[in-house]
Amino acid sequence: MWHIAKREIYDNLNSLRFALTTVLLLGLMLINAIVHLQEHPGRMQKYHDAATKSLNRLKSRTNLYQIAQEGPGYLYKKPSSLHFCADGGEDFLADNVHGGFYAWATDDLAGFWQLDYMPATLNRQNIRPDTIKIDWTFVIGYVLSLIAILFTFDSISGEREHGTLRLTLANSVPRHTVLIGKFLGALVSISVPFVLSILMNLLVISTASEVRLGPDAWSRLGIILFIALLYLCLFLALGLLVSSRVRQSAASLVILLLMWVTFVVFMPSTLASIASGFSPSMTYDKFNERAIQLVNELRGEYEARLQDMKDPVQKMEFAGEYVIKDVTGRERLIHEYLTQQHAQIQLARSVTRVSPVVLVQHLLEVFAGTGFERHQQFVENVQRYAREYREFVTDMDRADPESLHIIGTYEGMSKKPISPESIPMFEDRLSLGRDFNAAAVDLLLLMLFFAVFLSGAFLAFVRVEV
Repeated sequence: MWHIAKREIYDNLNSLRFALTTVLLLGLMLINAIVHLQEHPGRMQKYHDAATKSLNRLKSRTNLYQIAQEGPGYLYKKPSSLHFCADGGEDFLADNVHGGFYAWATDDLAGFWQLDYMPATLNRQNIRPDTIKIDWTFVIGYVLSLIAILFTFDSISGEREHGTLRLTLANSVPRHTVLIGKFLGALVSISVPFVLSILMNLLVISTASEVRLGPDAWSRLGIILFIALLYLCLFLALGLLVSSRVRQSAASLVILLLMWVTFVVFMPSTLASIASGFSPSMTYDKFNERAIQLVNELRGEYEARLQDMKDPVQKMEFAGEYVIKDVTGRERLIHEYLTQQHAQIQLARSVTRVSPVVLVQHLLEVFAGTGFERHQQFVENVQRYAREYREFVTDMDRADPESLHIIGTYEGMSKKPISPESIPMFEDRLSLGRDFNAAAVDLLLLMLFFAVFLSGAFLAFVRVEV
């Protein structure tokens, strides 16, 4: 087996395709590093300026009612330091969540802070970016898979044409040994320039002062490299499968190229477009219509019941009750709107999982901290923080014995000054454990694809006539 693998490696190293592969991968990875170093500092500076401005506004509020009414302001998604691995269509996803309050009932009664998500501009009929980004996802998903095909299309069929396969098998060499030897030879031949190009890419990026890669980032890069090699193995197995079934190398190459175009180019966009029509989500106009209807219903109910009340304390309690109803009802509607949007995108992503390149795209986005999964994690962080923020307001009001403890009105809440340092601050965190849970299905499907193609290649080669 090792002798066959060494011979395969030697033949590949002396071939033109190895030289072109090396130049192509090094060139693409160098372009990727240069573009990232140009764009990442501006991306981070924009985030820090916006987050600092929002934080300063929050710290300027020392009145508990103002803190509860105006809220923490804009909450921003932290850019990923591994953006160069997977762009993830970040331009189509909102980078912040904001909130506001609304004077919905009378001139002297205003609502409280409510989460308000920006409407998603992600193109749900094509869940991938409309323009090609030279990131690791493009290099691995498109270029590396095509290189794997070019290195294996003639592995078996070429030797059958030249008669060398008959001589090899005449020496009582087991067929599985020949197959695995050729697989390992092609794997090493492609892995060498691929790993070198990655090391060059990381060397350029990590030595720049503008980019800081911590231990978590390096752990994620190791996982991404493993996924890339697994994806490479998948297409090597596919190349050996077709090469074992076809006698002519030219026919093998044509079949593999057609399969590559189908799996990598055609299926993702086509299936996503079909899936987008299965469960249309609530439109933004429909959402606005329901939000206005909700406010009008609450206003009408509030004004009707307010007329029969004379006691000031009772009026205050009643006003606070409707302020909370307004917040709860509006956020429930916003959550429904957001859930429907996410469900439609999830459906499109699930349907396109039959394509290996989509699996790799999803996996790289998850571990690079970009894309739709990252967007969902950001939304969860925001919702968790909103609960903590409101619990802080309630706890501070309860701690004041002089307060009437009527959340929702200025007169009914604590008047004690609040230290800015005690206000909870938003922190956009990434969890590697959660990312593993999100990637488990895609990773298992990728392994299943590899196992099926490799098993098919073995069965095809066992039955081949030499």
